[in-house]
Amino acid sequence: MSKGVVLITGASAGLGEEMARQFAALGYDLALCARRTDRLTALQKELAGTRVSVRALDVTDDQAVFTVFREFAEEFGRIDRVIVNAGLGKGAPLGTGRWDANRSTAMVNFVGALAQTEAALEIFRAQQRGHLVLISSMSALRGMRRAMTTYAATKAGVAAIAEGVRSERIRGVDVSVIFPGYIRSEMNEHVTQKTRFMVDTPAGVRAMVAAIEKRKAKAYVPAWPWVPIGVAMRTLPLSVVRKLT
Repeated sequence: MSKGVVLITGASAGLGEEMARQFAALGYDLALCARRTDRLTALQKELAGTRVSVRALDVTDDQAVFTVFREFAEEFGRIDRVIVNAGLGKGAPLGTGRWDANRSTAMVNFVGALAQTEAALEIFRAQQRGHLVLISSMSALRGMRRAMTTYAATKAGVAAIAEGVRSERIRGVDVSVIFPGYIRSEMNEHVTQKTRFMVDTPAGVRAMVAAIEKRKAKAYVPAWPWVPIGVAMRTLPLSVVRKLT
């Protein structure tokens, strides 16, 4: 018997793809969406034995977000958890002529997340239950420099959306915001230098899934070393934080 229905955006690669595998192993049915349907179809075949439905979705297409979420809810009869995961890691130092990259990141990571949250809460309010999960980043804790500036700002915005919805105390709705540290994924696979505290995708996602299953309001993952680093990032002067990132 299924433990429930989990909808994951950005499920064709990276953290979303691995979350799909791990939630399937826990006994959940899956509603998966992303731009690359070939990758979704391959994942669907890999997870044979689990009820998996897939749909194409570009989260910058506002109407498509609402349509796809509603179609999944109609198909399964309910959605128990929505994981707002789709993200983009492009970026450049501000004022260096790459407005296109920074705008794309802002549209996917913040405006797209806002649309997904609206669509999820429309379903949850009607059901009077649900679990909204927003994937932020440890970079959201402070302003980041150079190519990370826009990305970090969007992830701070995602965390603020989560806190605002939680503050509203919508009946039957739990809200979690997850702050992953350095987890190897498709988004950062181009980084060739050794990065301190980087963990592989399955290990990092196990920490994420464990926090989501506990319905934690906020989680820095993996807990070691990111819980103490999180405290340091929030309290140390920016001159010191600059050296940590």
